[in-house]
Amino acid sequence: MRRELNRNYSEVTEFILLGFRTSPKLQILLFLMFLIIYTVTVLENVSMITVIKMDSRLQTPMYFFLRNLSYLDLCYSTVIAPNMLANFLSTEKKISYNGCAVQFFFFVLFVTIEGFLLSVMAFDWLSAICSPLLYPVQISHKVCAQLVAGSYVGGCINSIVQACFTFNLRFCGENRLDHFFCDVPALLKISCVDTFVNEFVLFILSAFIIITTTTVILVSYVCILSTVLKIPSTQGRSKTFSTCGSHISVVSLFYGTLFFMYAQPGAISSPEQSKTITVFYILIIPMLNPLIYSLRNRDVKDAVKRI
Repeated sequence: MRRELNRNYSEVTEFILLGFRTSPKLQILLFLMFLIIYTVTVLENVSMITVIKMDSRLQTPMYFFLRNLSYLDLCYSTVIAPNMLANFLSTEKKISYNGCAVQFFFFVLFVTIEGFLLSVMAFDWLSAICSPLLYPVQISHKVCAQLVAGSYVGGCINSIVQACFTFNLRFCGENRLDHFFCDVPALLKISCVDTFVNEFVLFILSAFIIITTTTVILVSYVCILSTVLKIPSTQGRSKTFSTCGSHISVVSLFYGTLFFMYAQPGAISSPEQSKTITVFYILIIPMLNPLIYSLRNRDVKDAVKRI
């Protein structure tokens, strides 16, 4: 039996992505819809990066983090979307074993980094609002670089652990993934060995990252709220709430979808729910983030007009 498993395991050199099981006409419609969304996502995030880089008035820690957020949105949507769009028009929806591993690694990497970066942005707001006199020292250019570098290190650790656990599984001849990209739940489902340890590791790591980062965000905004309520000027309070509201909206969208996707054990057994939620945070959220920040931010709108 062991020799047979090893023989079958060596035969799995590619995966077939089943994607959305719909009629050919609906496949074309989905292709066009997702192509438009992805194109808008690329244009918005590239524009946001360019505007922040070109305008000298936006060379502050807040916009440094925002530029990195746009870069991450662009990266993790690009890891998945082009291959997904190509498969809508292809009869052979295949991806190599190595290609699957690379796609999985970079997707987990960029999504994890974004989670850490959102908590860093909340800490940045906490320092700016609650300690304005110490802010230039607390959030210097060096500290900004260290915080972003720390986010990347955390993302690398999580993606390496997840990739090692996932691609050490055995796939005994079954290579059809009920998904449109190489995601953990779909890979665990077709494995021919017990995946309890993998599911446990996935749940623990996801829950730890989500709980840790959301705790930082919640504590930061509780302190911000208490400080803002002490501002005597109604206009000052309104401006601060408006700017912070952009970040809260992004955090709610991002963490809400990740929680339902990875931080609850039942999500692994629901492939259709998984596909729908994944589309939301791979394509919709990266498209909405630049709109949320630019439409609610006077500095960004002014910078666009100047450029």
